[in-house]
Amino acid sequence: MAIIITDECINCGACEPECPNTAIYEGAEEWRYQDGTQLTGSFVLPNGTKAEAGTVMEPVSDEYYYIVPDKCTECKGFHDEPQCAAVCPVDCCVPDEDHVESEEALLAKQKFLHQE
Repeated sequence: MAIIITDECINCGACEPECPNTAIYEGAEEWRYQDGTQLTGSFVLPNGTKAEAGTVMEPVSDEYYYIVPDKCTECKGFHDEPQCAAVCPVDCCVPDEDHVESEEALLAKQKFLHQE
């Protein structure tokens, strides 16, 4: 499953540079699929979502840091544990029950995002 940042976030920013997929953004910041990935042009994510790599997307949160579920792989393929959770001083990076994925699906997403 993806990781979510709860409303207990203190906006310290410790998590953002730790994400190997550039899936974490500051509150109110727009995001793109191409940020920190090898994605270009039009594509279909492994979950069937159709998107354009360079399209500017609306922020998931206006108040605190957030994680884009379609880009989160729980650091699978990079680290043994989610790095955002490992560095969070208030333990607000937790599993997102609304985005449950198997380890195989997370690894496939990681390979897709980075075109390995």
